Parts: sequence; C-alpha cells; structure tokens
Amino acid sequence: MLFGSGGFLVMTRFEKTILGITGGSHLSVHALMLALPSLIPVIRNEFDVGLSTLGFVVSISGFMFGLGAIPAGWAEKRFGGRQLLLIYQAGSSISALLVALSGSLQMMVVGLGFMGFFCSIYHPAGLTLISHRVKSLTRGMAIHGIFGSTGSALGPILATTAAAIISWRSAYAFLGIFNGLLAISTFIAIPYRKRSTMDETEFENHEESTNKPALILYFLTNALLGMAYYGFTTFMPVHFAENTSSILPNLSANMKAGLFPSMVFIAGIGGQLVGARIGERFHKPTALIFIIAANIPVLLIMGYTSDLLLILSGIMLGIAYFSNQPIGNTLIAEFTHSQNRGLGYGISFFLSFGIGSLAAGFSGIIAENMGVAFVFPAMGILLIPSVVFAFFMRRVARST
Repeated sequence: MLFGSGGFLVMTRFEKTILGITGGSHLSVHALMLALPSLIPVIRNEFDVGLSTLGFVVSISGFMFGLGAIPAGWAEKRFGGRQLLLIYQAGSSISALLVALSGSLQMMVVGLGFMGFFCSIYHPAGLTLISHRVKSLTRGMAIHGIFGSTGSALGPILATTAAAIISWRSAYAFLGIFNGLLAISTFIAIPYRKRSTMDETEFENHEESTNKPALILYFLTNALLGMAYYGFTTFMPVHFAENTSSILPNLSANMKAGLFPSMVFIAGIGGQLVGARIGERFHKPTALIFIIAANIPVLLIMGYTSDLLLILSGIMLGIAYFSNQPIGNTLIAEFTHSQNRGLGYGISFFLSFGIGSLAAGFSGIIAENMGVAFVFPAMGILLIPSVVFAFFMRRVARST
C-alpha cells in the first residue's frame, strides 16, 4: 500500500515538505499545460482558425516546455532546486497572466511560449530534488506523479468551467495567481542554503557511473512516449466532445471537452499507483516493455469507439499510460551518475515534451484531413518502435 507501511505517512518531515512543494509545483505545471487542448473548441470559434493551426500552437507551447529542460538540468547542479522552483513559479505566473490579457491569437501564442519555457524548468529541478532527498524513490516518484495527474485532471475541467462561467482567459488568470502564491510559499517553507550544504535528514540515491547505452535507449523510448502523449492529449477533448452525444446529453460539447479528459487523468492517478507497485516488485526495464505495449490496443480502440466505450477506453488509457512514469523516472536515477542526474532528467524531458510536442502539429494535420478519430490509432502505431527500444534497453541494463 503506497501510503501505508514505508509510504508517505512514515516519511520524515523534511521528505514530506519536499514532496509537498514539488507536488504542488507539479500539479500547477500540468494544469497550465493541459488547459489549452480543452479550450480548442472555444478558441477555434473566437479566432476562426483550423485544427491544424491550433495543433501547431500546442506544439509551440510544448516545444518551449521541452526546450528549457536541458539548461534547467545544467543549472540545477550549480544553483539548486529551490532557486529554480522559484524562477519557474514566478515566471509561469507572469506568463499565464499575459495569456489571460491577450487580445489576439499572436499575443496568446507569445504568452503560451513564455509559459511553456518557464514550466520547462520544473521537472529537472523537482525530480532531481526528489531523487536526492527521498529514501523510497519509486514511491516518492509515484506520490509526485499523483500530484501531476491531479493537475492534469484539474486543467481541462477548470479551463472549460471558467470558459462557461466567465471566459477562457480567466482560467489562465486563476492559475497565474495560484503560481504566484506558490512562489511565496516556496520562499517561506524552504530556507535558502548553499548548494553544497547537506541536511542531516536528506537521503542520497547514489549512482557512481552513468550507463550510457541504457540511458540513450531510454531516451529514445521516452521520446516516442512523449509524442504519443501530445497526440492523444491535444485531440482527446475534441474527440470526446464530438463522440459522446448519448452520454450526458444536456451537457454542452465544450463542457464535455473538459469533463471526460479530466476523468482520463484521474484514472492516471491509479496508473501512478499501479506503476509504483510494479516498479517495486518487478524488474523495471522489463515492466516498462509491457506497460508501453498495453497502450497500443487501447489507443486503437479509442479511435474506433464512441459514447460509453470511448469513455471506458479513455479511462483504460489513463491507467496504462501513466503507470510508466514512476518506473521511467526511477530508471533515469538508476542509469545516471548522481552528480549528472539533473541533466539526465533535462534531456529526457526535452525529448519527451520538446520533441514530443511536434506530434501535436502533425496530429492536427491528421485530424483536419482524416478526422480526429484517426489521431489515436496513429499514436498507437507510433508506440511500436518505443516497445522495440525498451526491449533493447532491457538487454543493455541486464548486461551491465
């Protein structure tokens, strides 16, 4: 049981503080980044643009989300996680407010680009902080992931509810204010100290060398997982809105674009718990192969179903996809030297979110020319080489 013996309840006060601060930051990152896809139906009407254009808007924001991850990983080693967390929180707060004040599509894109860049700082800093300071690493990663999945669930429903009651811009205003308050909390709750100072309650998950072949194969595996993620998250709201007419018929399509994706991300919380349990009981590289493979048939099913079956397959996707994250984040820690871990996470998230974001643009072309439903089988096919890379990663990991 994740929160039972050996879990969150028996962690030290220091560990709980670290997981609370990083968890809140992780929640806000994904709420910010996943508000846009659920707002596509509303923004498409306001600015009179097509799905392919909006797909590339998501790609721009997503690419910036990945672009800053590598320099952030480098900076974490020199300045520490606290300072980078504050930069992320303050910068994303200002950027979200800029999006909220945007009066044109161009200004909105600029704001989203800056927001993506500041959000990119978070993962290398937060994950490295956890890997160095939390003793039960896979469980710590799972708790951290649950916060992220919660943010992923809140982002779409917050965005569409705010759009229905006030305007879509108010969702970004709310999240901007939230991150401003989070920055104040971080400044107060985590005292500044020199980078070299070690607290007596800290735990170090040390690796004395980097397994470069295994790490490169994991990077390739994760890049394709990131592409699939951007493909299905970008067009899942539109797909649900267009193909759930018999479910909650009195609810508007725009509200369904927020509600049903939120259900998928809530299921992702269960996926994080499943991934944590699997990662603690089984060989992690082997488990990752089966987890990625399980996503392929679910994505195919999502493309060819509607109404209740579509919702059920979406929930299955949430469990299957997000169960990879605690395992994958732990593998990076196992494959990297402890002094280079921030850079390892930075490269991983650049490939997953930066390069992976290109799939949003290409998925927009598929959606506009072949229909939104075709995006999901395409993402399933994209995961086949990911399974192959994971297989070779397993062989390399076992031979070293």
